[in-house]
Formats: sequence, structure tokens, C-alpha cells
Amino acid sequence: MDLNTIYILIFAFAFDFIFGDPVKMPHLIVGYGNSISFGEKRLNKGRYKFLKGALLVVVLVGTSFVVPYLIIRWLNSYNYQIFAIIFSVFMLFYCLANKTLVKEGFAVFNALKNEGLDAGRKRLSWIVGRETTNLSPQQIRVATFETMSENLSDGVIAPLFYFLILGVPGAMAYKMINTFDSMIGYKNDRYIWFGKFAAKLDDVANYIPARITAVLMLIVEFKLNGLKFVFKEGVKHSSPNAGYPEAALAYILNCQFGGANYYHGKLVEKPFIGSNNREIKHEEIKTVSHINYKVSILFCFIIIGVLLLFQYV
Repeated sequence: MDLNTIYILIFAFAFDFIFGDPVKMPHLIVGYGNSISFGEKRLNKGRYKFLKGALLVVVLVGTSFVVPYLIIRWLNSYNYQIFAIIFSVFMLFYCLANKTLVKEGFAVFNALKNEGLDAGRKRLSWIVGRETTNLSPQQIRVATFETMSENLSDGVIAPLFYFLILGVPGAMAYKMINTFDSMIGYKNDRYIWFGKFAAKLDDVANYIPARITAVLMLIVEFKLNGLKFVFKEGVKHSSPNAGYPEAALAYILNCQFGGANYYHGKLVEKPFIGSNNREIKHEEIKTVSHINYKVSILFCFIIIGVLLLFQYV
């Protein structure tokens, strides 16, 4: 490790904090999605769907690690270090999504308040997998907060965690895993076998980051006494990971998440996380947004501290 790693982290995080996802530029994750869609359409048919799905995951995740690794190594070997740094900054920037996550959360709440129920439902449908047609205002707010807490892990803490361990290639490989899960990690007729390996790999990749996220959420709100609640309630979720950041936010806000929702036409009963089924207020979007930013910034400082420790020990 050298100090350039810290510079890469600082600039990539700052770019996401200021700009969010670039609308008018080609985006790495869009490219990931296109490659997954291309492979899925050609392989998800006939026999051996599980094996073909696993093969696609291995090839694309491996490629998403090896290609940036070789590019960075090649640039450094020819003393183009500044270009290696620039490339790394932009790739890590593409892996982060906190500004956009917060922006979309505000967009749902503002649409609901200013434009009405149908507008809130429509805006929510952009960021969740559940059906939103018949959701109440309370259910819309709950779904938004669930998504913001879960994606704080997926969109910020997890890629930074793998950046710490494996550098920019590690963050990029993680984002490929996560994109796989968001596209084919469903238990429906089309993906139950083809996407099974992708879904399980995503569970493994997010196991530690999801729990780190939950603990950091409690730390920034000075509510570490909620650890018992988080690990008791978080396990109720059907996902082995998503329940932990959701439980942390439910504890901080003293509210209730979970409950039944429709996914792809099927009613899915989800256990409740928390017991206080109070009404969530519009103003609380500010609180949740501040939590997301504070957790992200704290984790960056932790990473910098770890990197400096290894630099000088």
C-alpha cells in the first residue's frame, strides 16, 4: 500500500458526494448490466441452467477483477502512475452510489408529499423490486427507508470494504456480483436455477459488509445499546444480510419495517422488524439521509486509518 490508495479513496468518495451517478456519461454498472443481459439471453434455456448461470457469473466476475488489475499494473509498469490513479479514481467512483441513493429517497418522499399518492408509488417503483401500485403512504415511506438502509451496505460500505481488501479491482468485482443479484437473483420461474449461484455468491459477499453497516449506523447515532436488537431482529429477514441494516434503522427511528408485499405478482409474507408500527413522518427522510452520509464518511476514515497503520507498521 502507498498513499496513492488513500488519494484514490478520497477523490472517488468526494466525486460521488458531489456529483452522484453521472447522467450524461457512460456508466460502468450499465455496462455490467448489458453484459449480464447478453449472456443470460443466450444461456438461460434448455438443460443445466444452474451450471450455465454459474459459469456466466464466474467468467464476468473474474473478468471484472482481472481487466482493471491488468490495466492498473500496465500503467504503473510504464511509469504512467498518474493515469493509473485517474483510472482508479473513476472506477471506484462508479462503484459508489450514496449520493444517488439519498437523492432517490428524497425524490420519493417529495413526490408523495407534493404530487400525491400515485406519483409517490411511481417514483418508488424506480428503486424497489416490489409492486407499488397499491401501496399506502406509510408503506411507501417504509419501503424507501428499507431500500436506503439496505443499499447503504450494497452501494457504499460493501464496495469500500472490498476496495480496502483487494483494491479497485476488488470493488469492481463486487459490483459485478451485486449487479448479477439485482438482475437475476430472483426465485421466479425464469431465474430460480439460472440465478441461484449469483444470489448465493451475493449473500456471501455481503455477509460482513451488511453487519459492519448496521454497527456503524448505531455508532453514528450513539445507540450501540441497540446491538442486541439488531442481531435479534435482523435474522428475521428472508435475506441473510439485508435485515441487519434495516434493523439498525428501525431501532434508531423506533419504527417497524417488514410485512407482506407483492413481488412479480406473488404475495410474499415478510416478518416484521421492530414492534412500533408508528406513522413515519415526511421530515424523517432528512434524518435517514444524514445517517447514510455519516456512516459513509466514518467508514472512509476507518479505511484511511487502517491503510495508514499498514503503511507505517
